[in-house]
Parts: sequence; structure tokens; C-alpha cells
Amino acid sequence: MKKCAFLRVYVVDDEPVIVKSVVAILRVNGFSASSFTNPLDALLRAQSDTPDLLISAVRMRQLSGIELAIRMKDLCPSCKILLFSGYGNSDLMLESAQSKGYGFDLLSKPICPQDLLDCVRGIEAERFLWMHAADSPQGAADPRRSREAFL
Repeated sequence: MKKCAFLRVYVVDDEPVIVKSVVAILRVNGFSASSFTNPLDALLRAQSDTPDLLISAVRMRQLSGIELAIRMKDLCPSCKILLFSGYGNSDLMLESAQSKGYGFDLLSKPICPQDLLDCVRGIEAERFLWMHAADSPQGAADPRRSREAFL
């Protein structure tokens, strides 16, 4: 049984087969997913169609996934970021982003579809809770339920 799409997900990798596979997994499980093989195209689209979640490879030719994630957060502050990589030095690149105040989650390649879905569903649940907390009089008054607590 498919559910109503809640998250608008952008999937970015310069390897088309990976993008198509990830998007297919997400769509079969009820998520709205758009594919991009050029990270600059994803940034351009985000200017008019803000994503809720960016899933991106770390290493790409046009722009690194970490640089894409930083630019996406600057453009769309509420967008969650999930990066994936098959390279061992991604942790060093993530540390560099963290030193600038950006924190991103990282999955290792090859990506297990269930691990990917678990991460996306967790992000979806956080967003759902945040949206419902904001609608509730108690949630709006509770600083622990602020928007930043879920970002």
C-alpha cells in the first residue's frame, strides 16, 4: 500500500544508473523523488521548487556533494541532507563542512535499500512531528519543539 507523498526529495549523482535506482526505490515506496545528474541543475530547480530532502553523492565531477549540500542549505535552510559515498576520505570532507557549521548524515556505498528507506522515513517522521507541533498550541509554546530542533 502506497502512502501519500510527504517529502519532496531530490536525488543527485553524476552516475545516471545510481540516480535512477535510488529514485525508483523512493517512488515505489510512495515518495516524490526528482533525479539530477548535474548538481547545478538541482540548485537551479530548488530556486523555484524547494526540496524537503537532498540525497546526493559526495564525489561528482561538476560540484562535490558537500559543496552542493552547503549551497542547498543556504538556499533552502529547512532542506535535510543525506549524503552517500564509496570513498574512505569522505569523513575528512564532512569534518571540513562541520567546521563551517554544517552537519550532514552520510551513508556508505553500496547503499542498502532498506537503510536508505529507514533514513528517509526517519526524516519524514521528524518533519511530520515538527509540522504537527507547530499546529498545536502546546507545541508552539514549547521551545523544545522549535523548528530548529528538527533541522
